[in-house]
Amino acid sequence: MSDNKQQPTVHAQSPTKGIEDAMKRIKHRVVVFSGKGGVGKTTVAVNLAYAFAESGLKVGLLDADITGPNVPQMTGLVGGLGTQGGMIVPSEVNGIKIISIASMVEGGTPIIWRGPLRSKVIDQFLGEVQWGDLDILIADLPPGTGDEVLTIAQHTSPEMAIVVTTPQEVALIDARRATNMAKKLEIKNIGIVENMSSLICPHCGEQIDLFGSGGGEKEAKKLDVLFLGKVPIDPQARAEADNGRPIVLQSPQSPISQAFIAMAAKIRETLK
Repeated sequence: MSDNKQQPTVHAQSPTKGIEDAMKRIKHRVVVFSGKGGVGKTTVAVNLAYAFAESGLKVGLLDADITGPNVPQMTGLVGGLGTQGGMIVPSEVNGIKIISIASMVEGGTPIIWRGPLRSKVIDQFLGEVQWGDLDILIADLPPGTGDEVLTIAQHTSPEMAIVVTTPQEVALIDARRATNMAKKLEIKNIGIVENMSSLICPHCGEQIDLFGSGGGEKEAKKLDVLFLGKVPIDPQARAEADNGRPIVLQSPQSPISQAFIAMAAKIRETLK
């Protein structure tokens, strides 16, 4: 790690005890993952987090994608991490508490760590961070079905797994694997999000199905899990994310923001 970033190393109590204590203060835990990369998983996690926050909830966002942490870029998070009272203090951006390994390394630095070390960092992010009292903690997991997914599931007992896919078959194959993993982990509620469902033409407003449409919904029915909704492609959302501004905050009335807001409401109803 670079010396230019703060690198809190806190071990005030055993990891297991710290995680148990932290999770007791968080009402709901939700994991967001996918079978493959490039399907917009972090975009979904970030905008759902802000949709929840805009509805009045206290929200935490854990960037658990240790080797590819993109949450800071999409939320405008800058700077390192600090400590207080023997605990790591999460950054706060627009009312959401955020933790990411990107706050501990210089930009562009590769995280070349084996699975056990990545899992150890996640344990620290769960049990040695001042999350405080939260209504919901969203964990943005790396693609695939590796160590980080297992660590989060075992230590947080998530109440919901959100599997992000695109409508095309090559993405749906991996979404099936992710969904079946969530079932094996006995996560009570599982929902599929069909991202990049269609492109809304910025000139005429017509819908163009670049990757097809409806694949995620059909897969949810086939696997007997919830279908949370379709998210269209919006060039403005991409531009805002590149500049650290979630589209849900910047353009709440846009079709893509309305899709996230409706999805958040459906998740809240399910978690009740």
